[in-house]
Amino acid sequence: MLILLGLLALAIGAGFIGSLSGLGGGVFIVPALLIFAHVPMSIAVGASLISVVATSAGASVAFVRDGWTNLRVAMVLECATVTGAVTGAYLAGIVPSWVLELLFAVMMLQSAYFTVTKAGDSIVPHSDALAERLRLGGRIPAESGNAEVDYGVVHLPGGAAMMVVAGLMSGLLGIGSGALKVMAMDYIMHLPLKVSSATSNFMIGVTAGAGALVFLARGDVATVIAAPVALGVTAGALVGSRLLPHVNVQALRYLFVVILVLIAVEMGWRALSGF
Repeated sequence: MLILLGLLALAIGAGFIGSLSGLGGGVFIVPALLIFAHVPMSIAVGASLISVVATSAGASVAFVRDGWTNLRVAMVLECATVTGAVTGAYLAGIVPSWVLELLFAVMMLQSAYFTVTKAGDSIVPHSDALAERLRLGGRIPAESGNAEVDYGVVHLPGGAAMMVVAGLMSGLLGIGSGALKVMAMDYIMHLPLKVSSATSNFMIGVTAGAGALVFLARGDVATVIAAPVALGVTAGALVGSRLLPHVNVQALRYLFVVILVLIAVEMGWRALSGF
């Protein structure tokens, strides 16, 4: 019972921090399970994928309802992310744990870099030929008034290539890879930042679900760990989302950068020292 309560507490903390940072609980729950609960890497990744599915399903509803999620872009890009996720989940059963831990450290540094350099919108008014044919453009509310602004989508092949990498990292490491997804849609495809974030949130659950099926088939999802982790991360994310409007986002951003760098150092040390 104490072990289950400990797992629940770890998961609540990971979900809370993940919600406030916008990076998702998977980024924090995997190192928490490894470092504090001494759970094997494969079991930690499997539990994290289940929790990512649960939190994404709850968090994406409001974005879809309010029209921020571009469902056409999500459906097209999911072909790439699911391919990467299934491949990554399969490779996770083959690649040595120390390699996954080192890769996780690199992803933490990438997330920290993205958190610091996250820029504003770089909206393009018209889609390029391919995106126009697929009708990927959309409309969002203007900053002032009730009018709406049209936005276009460009460089779909480049965005899809980044999405394959995002899916691969999700399946390998049990994270949502939200930072990579937002980078693909914001920096490469030039979607508005809010649309990128909302669409990424919607896609994360589908991507993690594809990877989770591979872990389930391989027997790497321990229900006694995955269940409290999923419940805890979801509860922590709900609390974090309620608190977010009342906190200093800029101060939080730098705090989370420090946390991400510390996690990267710890995971890198574990990988290189064979701990």
